[in-house]
Amino acid sequence: MTLTRKLRLMLPCAVAAALAALSPASAQDVTVTGLSGQTVTLTAADIAALPHVTLTVSVEGKTHTYEGVPLTDILARVAAPAGKALKGIDLTDVVLVTAKDNYAVALSLADTDPMVRKDQIILADKSDGASMSDGLGPYRLVVEGDQRGARMARMVVSIALLRAATSPTGQVH
Repeated sequence: MTLTRKLRLMLPCAVAAALAALSPASAQDVTVTGLSGQTVTLTAADIAALPHVTLTVSVEGKTHTYEGVPLTDILARVAAPAGKALKGIDLTDVVLVTAKDNYAVALSLADTDPMVRKDQIILADKSDGASMSDGLGPYRLVVEGDQRGARMARMVVSIALLRAATSPTGQVH
């Protein structure tokens, strides 16, 4: 079999695989991972069904209104501690939010909790009343109170809860 013939046979398969990887359904899923490694995949329908809040945020001279799900509600899907249950060693937990382009943002779990910090952190699925365009969405992390937009990751695809290292003696300070 000639190389040209092999390429002709392989090309349709490669194109089909690439299109499947870019399908809208998979592009709109967010994978959430808990401390023990449990994973929940949230589809666009799952996220749309969760309670939403609205935040108007001004960052670097631009004001936008975002609608989305409080990050605490998303983390609850993997049994992340919240409220009065968030104490002790749990205060060393870190939330790692990763975007499609591998941009990543780390937040303290305590910073996501409304009993610890009054400013909210949401996973937004709308900006200024509309779904977010490619390059921004479909999901964006919105951190109320930040003066810069550096932690406002766009195109979010995964959220992982991690335990930060303890001191050499095993004590958390």
